[in-house]
Amino acid sequence: MNNDIRWKQRFQNFEKAYLLFDEAMQMDSEKLSQLEKEGIIQRFEVVIELAWKTLKDYLENEGYDAVKNSKHAIRVAFQDEIITDAENWMEALKKRNLTSHTYNENVLNETMVFLTTVFYPLVRDLYFNLKKAL
Repeated sequence: MNNDIRWKQRFQNFEKAYLLFDEAMQMDSEKLSQLEKEGIIQRFEVVIELAWKTLKDYLENEGYDAVKNSKHAIRVAFQDEIITDAENWMEALKKRNLTSHTYNENVLNETMVFLTTVFYPLVRDLYFNLKKAL
């Protein structure tokens, strides 16, 4: 498949996930039920997975050879100035792994704070940067 088409198709999926995550981020985090928090974590897990895969496809379309995995995609995107904060993107990947494999109320609450204060602005910037590149 043509890389240009592939990354644009992947972006469409990322956009859907981002818009759902964006909707969740508009909610008052102080008033969320446990179930709503768990739903937001699920949306986060989907959006970060599609974010790095979209980055991978975009970078390969731009001529980078075989971006290997999520961490590699983040490093290359940072070097190419597509993202500005590789450290917090890496932290988001760690949080995704943690929330995917363990359940702990403290982890849930810490992740919610991270999502609203750190990750949401990062993924919003990525979304608009990639949308401009279409």
